[in-house]
Amino acid sequence: MDSEHDRPQSHTGHGDLSRWEQDGGPEASTSTSSTLQVRSRAGSTDLEDSHHPNGPIPVWLRESSKSFHWKWVPYPVRHFARAVGRWVEGPDPPQMQKITPFFPTVQEAPVKLIARYLPRPIHKAALLAFFLFCWLLTFSLVLRRSSSAGNIQGYGRPQPIWCGANYWSSGNSCGLNGNRCRPFDNANLAFRCPANCKAVHVLTPHAVGTQEINYKPFVIGGPAEDEKAQTIADYIYRSDSFVCQAAIHAGVISNQKGGCGVVKLAGSHTNFTSTFRNGIESIPFDASFPKSFSFVSGLSSDCVKDLRWPLLAVTVIFTTILSLCTASTAVFFPTVFTLLFFHVGLVSDPPRTDNDYASLSSLIIGRFLPAAFVAAVFYRYTIKSQQRDLHAYVERTVLWLGGAWVGSLNNYTFSFIPIQRLTPSDLAAQPGARLALVMVVVLLLSIALGQIYYLRLEGRLPKYLAIYAIFISFLIVCVIVPSLNLRIHHYFLALLLLPGTRLQTRPSLLYQGILVGLFINGTARWGFDSILQTTAALRGDGPLNSLLPNITAVASTASNITFSWTLPPFAKGFDGISVLVNDVERHRWYHGEGEPEHTFHRTDTEKEYFRFAYMRGSSTADFTKAGVWEGTGEWRKMEKGPSR
Repeated sequence: MDSEHDRPQSHTGHGDLSRWEQDGGPEASTSTSSTLQVRSRAGSTDLEDSHHPNGPIPVWLRESSKSFHWKWVPYPVRHFARAVGRWVEGPDPPQMQKITPFFPTVQEAPVKLIARYLPRPIHKAALLAFFLFCWLLTFSLVLRRSSSAGNIQGYGRPQPIWCGANYWSSGNSCGLNGNRCRPFDNANLAFRCPANCKAVHVLTPHAVGTQEINYKPFVIGGPAEDEKAQTIADYIYRSDSFVCQAAIHAGVISNQKGGCGVVKLAGSHTNFTSTFRNGIESIPFDASFPKSFSFVSGLSSDCVKDLRWPLLAVTVIFTTILSLCTASTAVFFPTVFTLLFFHVGLVSDPPRTDNDYASLSSLIIGRFLPAAFVAAVFYRYTIKSQQRDLHAYVERTVLWLGGAWVGSLNNYTFSFIPIQRLTPSDLAAQPGARLALVMVVVLLLSIALGQIYYLRLEGRLPKYLAIYAIFISFLIVCVIVPSLNLRIHHYFLALLLLPGTRLQTRPSLLYQGILVGLFINGTARWGFDSILQTTAALRGDGPLNSLLPNITAVASTASNITFSWTLPPFAKGFDGISVLVNDVERHRWYHGEGEPEHTFHRTDTEKEYFRFAYMRGSSTADFTKAGVWEGTGEWRKMEKGPSR
């Protein structure tokens, strides 16, 4: 409080201020009174909002001493920046978020019941061990039954194959005249397919005649137009079709449960028709192909179908019971994480292996150990804080555990989103991908705004803004690294977003569960794949964007056609030409083997498709798009651009 002696000095100081305004020049102030100082929240002098009866206080007195470091910034900008800073700091005191359970008596009943009859920790540990033993026993028995192939009478034990297995490789991989992919007929294979094979799509353009197939199942052929007069044995498919998808298309197996069958090689076939059956539209091809297959009908077998849905029910039931009856987050999270990880890796979305459960189990265990370490880190800094003193066990089960299952099963739950990979080429090529990406980004931004609101209420927003500034800087560095491309995987997206779900709110429970599920699916299915990949790794078997041969049809009739080409550019390592006829390599020419031309002959009037590519040894660069030699002898030139 000011003394009586101080008050006149304060009045004198005010008068000096008035004289300063009247005279237009500053005078030294001798006032030391605290009445001229208003202490801001940060502890600095701030008189911006003060109003003096003798007039406004000068700018140089209205700002703290720290502001003089930024005197080159206009005052309105500094004022706005300080206002934003105060808003970011949040209310004082912070408003910590806490979930108040609906019907707490009901939600806490299972935990209290266990605490009443098993009060000692050793008793609870024994119950948990027995509970996990029951899950492991049930899960193992059902998994063993699901993995048994059974027997097909007359053909023996079916061989497990993956959803994308076929008899023919693209380009010239099968060699000249397809000799590497023999035999062409008179051979059978008893096979067993897993469930959900319809979801497997080709992710790079595959040429079928003049068509380019991408982002869809790969089945060429099927029943003829007069389908009613045919049996399954009459359905003919081109040999590069995916066998399991062709079996679904033919009705030999179901997509939901997989199944067994026998495929029979049928040799050369002409005119593969397009039909829509069992959710798959096959691809037409109106020319001949040297190798095809059909399915044997009327089989008698004890084939065991894929039991992933009963196994899903088993794990869902056990994780639900655990969530409802466990108060300790240190027990709940590690147990649920482990059960979900092995369920995804062994059942719902297993990585591609040699269909041997011993090797699959070894692979999943190898991926589990580093994933568990990472999970321990975000448990320590995110999950533990969120679920501290959380007693809403039913809500945790519905929101967090339900979200974790949604994320873990994203090969089912998010399969409707037309985005396969977050790369510029995929987004440009896949129909609807850009619109879907915009919608996903808008959804994520709306979620982020909600999380920002609650982080501000708790006074955590400045720290989290700094954390995500570091994340964004890291991503920018990754983007500008030369010769490498940034690829956002499931697990990496989860790691980026999980810190923002630390709050104990119902939306945060759901978001955190989904992100943990995405992390589990990504690491169990693909492992810790690099976020920086070379262009070749991202391209896979897609177009190389290489040089294309300059082809000229010198002469064509109904029975023969002659092509000529410019010499391969030896300076770039090319030394030959590969020619595909109806997607089968029929001719190779190398430097020094005579004139750069070749004549093809035929004895019928079927159309033929020609594609050409430069070669390095036996490997090819991109092929041209297909030109068509019509049955009348007319030659239709190929369109511009590559094909594979």
